[in-house]
Amino acid sequence: MSPANPPTSDVSLTHPDRLYWPDEGVTKQKLADYYAAVWRFMAPYLVNRPLALLRLPDGIKSHQRFFQKHGWKGMNSHIEEIADPEDADGERLLRISNFDGLVALVQSAALEIHPWGTTTDHWERPDMIIMDLDPGEDVAWSAVTLAALDVKSRLEARGLAAFVKTSGGKGLHVVTPLAPKAGWAEVKDFAHTLAESMSADAPEKYLATATRAKRGGHIYIDYLRNGRGSTAVAPYSTRARPGAPVSMPLDWSDLKELSGPVAFTLANVPQRLETRPRDPWGDFFEAAVPLP
Repeated sequence: MSPANPPTSDVSLTHPDRLYWPDEGVTKQKLADYYAAVWRFMAPYLVNRPLALLRLPDGIKSHQRFFQKHGWKGMNSHIEEIADPEDADGERLLRISNFDGLVALVQSAALEIHPWGTTTDHWERPDMIIMDLDPGEDVAWSAVTLAALDVKSRLEARGLAAFVKTSGGKGLHVVTPLAPKAGWAEVKDFAHTLAESMSADAPEKYLATATRAKRGGHIYIDYLRNGRGSTAVAPYSTRARPGAPVSMPLDWSDLKELSGPVAFTLANVPQRLETRPRDPWGDFFEAAVPLP
């Protein structure tokens, strides 16, 4: 699965040696090089999707953090501004359409990229379901991997495919490709019902509501990523956390060896892609069927 010739960009990086992850020595240039290595795997989950960005102009130790869904002064022209068809007179949303757009995000210190679960070709019909497994502090990692397998079996029982990735945070995302037929409300209702059924079947393990008082010892099955305008971190996106972790697509068989949620980082992902025989998400969109 060796990455092809990495793409080049017309976007020039100012201060390419600026440290975004100081302890790891990750500069703006190194982040751009990383995205060049993963671009062809990442692009389908990023291009032509409305984006929310976490921007940290002075790196992850900065107190300046901007979570942005709209443009800003001096924004690079390769980051597009688009009108939301439901709010044509409101603030415009953000989108990229090519690798130059991604490098423009790097130049803008966007250290996390969170797309909508649809493209601007079919705004009102999502093309994926995202189930975010968010464990309490005292939950063993093995319990999180078992929860992901539980979600997988429930989705497959409904005739849907299931793919898994690390979130780059504490947990895992189980993601289902959809033929874009159903609307946002139907998809969110489906995800909510799935979370509620898991909580009802194993209340000692799972929560379907984010009640902080009850989080200890439980995994929160977060279905709220599936509402219109909600986002989840993109496959291969970095996270603005120590270690420069990455949200990494996996094969289900990888879960047995996975040491924890931040095993994959900007430093080791490109080499992993070079040594893998295939892309574990290579048939993601081919596996899409309509919501049952």
